[in-house]
Amino acid sequence: MRALDRKLLRELRQSKGQALAIGLVVASGVAVFVMALGTLSFLQSTRDAYYDRYRLADLFASLNLAPQHVGRQVESLPGVATVQTRIVSEVTLDVPGLAEPAVGRLVSIPNSGSAKLNALYLQSGRLPDPDRAGEVLASDAFVEANRLSVGDSVSAVLNGRMQTLRIVGVALSPEYVFQVRGGDLLPDQKRFGVFWMPRRQMEAAFDMDGAFNNLTVRLLRGASQDEVIARLDNILEPYGGVGAIGREDQVSARFLADEIKQLRATAFVSPMIFLAVAAFLLNVVLSRRIATQRGIIAILKAFGYANSEIAWHYLKTSILLALLGGVLGAVAGMWMGSGLAELYSEFYRFPTFVYRPDWRVVLFSMGISLSAAVLGSYRAVLAAVRLPPAEAMRPAAPKAFHATFMETLGLSRWLPVAARMTLRSLARRPVNALLSSLGIACSVAVLVLSGFGSDAIEHLIEFQFVRAQRQEMQVSFYQVTSPQARYDLAHLPGVQLVEPFRAVPVKMQHRHHVYRTSILGLEEDRDLFLLLDTDASPIRVPSSGVVLSDKLAETLDIQPGETLTVEVLEGEQPVRSLLVAGVATEYSGMGAYMQRHSLNRMMRETDAISGAYLAVDSSQQDELYQQLKQTPRVASVTVKSATVDQFRETIAKNQLTMQSFTIFFAAVIAVGVVYNTSRISLDERSRELATLRVIGFTRGEVSAMLLGELAILTILAIPIGWAIGYGFSYAMVRGFESELYRIPLVIRPASYARAALVTAVASAISGLIVRRRLDELDLVEVLKSQE
Repeated sequence: MRALDRKLLRELRQSKGQALAIGLVVASGVAVFVMALGTLSFLQSTRDAYYDRYRLADLFASLNLAPQHVGRQVESLPGVATVQTRIVSEVTLDVPGLAEPAVGRLVSIPNSGSAKLNALYLQSGRLPDPDRAGEVLASDAFVEANRLSVGDSVSAVLNGRMQTLRIVGVALSPEYVFQVRGGDLLPDQKRFGVFWMPRRQMEAAFDMDGAFNNLTVRLLRGASQDEVIARLDNILEPYGGVGAIGREDQVSARFLADEIKQLRATAFVSPMIFLAVAAFLLNVVLSRRIATQRGIIAILKAFGYANSEIAWHYLKTSILLALLGGVLGAVAGMWMGSGLAELYSEFYRFPTFVYRPDWRVVLFSMGISLSAAVLGSYRAVLAAVRLPPAEAMRPAAPKAFHATFMETLGLSRWLPVAARMTLRSLARRPVNALLSSLGIACSVAVLVLSGFGSDAIEHLIEFQFVRAQRQEMQVSFYQVTSPQARYDLAHLPGVQLVEPFRAVPVKMQHRHHVYRTSILGLEEDRDLFLLLDTDASPIRVPSSGVVLSDKLAETLDIQPGETLTVEVLEGEQPVRSLLVAGVATEYSGMGAYMQRHSLNRMMRETDAISGAYLAVDSSQQDELYQQLKQTPRVASVTVKSATVDQFRETIAKNQLTMQSFTIFFAAVIAVGVVYNTSRISLDERSRELATLRVIGFTRGEVSAMLLGELAILTILAIPIGWAIGYGFSYAMVRGFESELYRIPLVIRPASYARAALVTAVASAISGLIVRRRLDELDLVEVLKSQE
């Protein structure tokens, strides 16, 4: 082993605490990178393979009713490869063991053979027999959530008739990888399930012999999706078509694409924080080590060592630490990735979902960590190479001492000697002090970002489900009906208040911006469904005009007082110009709202409703549930408490997992920065501190000078970290924003306080470790002349 290598290993053993701290910071960055990017690669490749093998459609269209020859007409369009016509209907389910009504989506499948598009993966059981009424396949998420199995049955109201559905098989579909109803924030697998029934049985149950109400399309390679959609909409318009959508707007595919987008942001943003801190630490450690080894460098040059050999010697320190951290981080990242994949498997349903590490990601992360280490060390190594031997043999010129700010103001006489010396020490190295404080601030920022997730979810639930949507239950009908249904609902057990609504699918246009959504017609005086502004104050819906959600207004680039064009996509399909009367704050979907009677007039229809919001006496809920399960006109029932409970359960599990990782990594940053800063300061000032001990200063006073610097750096870092954390949270809000849901930018004081407390505790622990080394100083050895 060469002499320089022995020197390197000896110095690493002597400073093993510092080396470990830096290695752990590097490992944290690599772990997050491998976890996020590895899971991203795995999730993306699994999705693409599943979509391709099981022929997920490119276009999806819903309509009222059309004969089969219309499907053949669509198949003849330029750019269309395959067309699959289907019957799709949502029904109310009575599930054994579940008190509240569930919602089932029935989807027709061919009487024999596999579907041309959106093919099913049969997980267990068998295919239903088209000659046996009531046999169905059920989605595995629904079966698992309700603890059902092959052979069990559920009851459903099909076209006004109660029918038993017998589960003969459990299946998966690329169309429902993420099993969620449109408009919901998260899947409720217990109360929403997908069922596949032979077409012959669906036609008989819904009186649709030789007809369909849903259509999917696979495009030829290179076909223009927009052109095909335009032609498809023209064909389906006479049959009540509400506009085709591409795969990117299909609910399941959209949720999965948004998750991949979020993973991509996590993979590149979070690791950069850790690796930047690691590069900073390496630069500080090497710079100060080189400053204390000026004489050694001079001797090495005098004995004939070339600049390149000396540079490589110091650079190897960084490379070894980066390799150590990289290996630890890669192992931790693969373990975290498998855990994240297991968490995802509860939401995303694939035929196979076994996490496999992507070694390309591991090697790439190692390369990034090595690059960060080299860049962080470059300045320090360059200083060692450029140091002339004659100059290196002399001690470094002492730093110029200047009066501190408090001394200038004449306040220093009120401070003890130890405090004055601490302030002077910081004033001598303002840049190093600032960089150290910024390093600690990064740990505060990461913790603020962690707290932001929980705060945002709590605010979303409070705003969306407590202040705005105050109903206990939402009931939707199969068809638009008369207001008499309002009074029928009011006489059901436990119903205290009924607020009907009318929902109409529309296409909105402002200048060149076009968006398909629905207008919800609300009662003029209402208490259950409120529209709120950013201050949570109610917004009144005027008798003329429309109120848009904030995201929809942003998408259409329209302000209150401007006019937009609305094309209704059902009934007589009138086209109207509407004044935008206001903008409401919402965190899910992109809705528009009018007074119900105004919407009825626009539709050229008499008083009509699509459903109602209900306030319910909780003591009579079970009896009400049983009534609704058997009501023929009711298509679906949404129980708000069940939705919120499911939402909280899902989010709480995710947040707890990610928060644990975040707090650990933030503590690693804080300990790494504080410990290295204090150790370097101790090494540089050991002679000075030993002198103070000899002339009569107590251990406590000497410790106060060293640890006082760390305390001041930590105190300065906390507000800086709060600001950086707020900036990270804002970037996350903007980066994760989508049409399906938005994250509110809310950080509560408790999160700021928790971030400060965790960082302060980590800093205190680091300070106590260094304090022990200070107490163990050999005063005689330190005070020996180094000449």
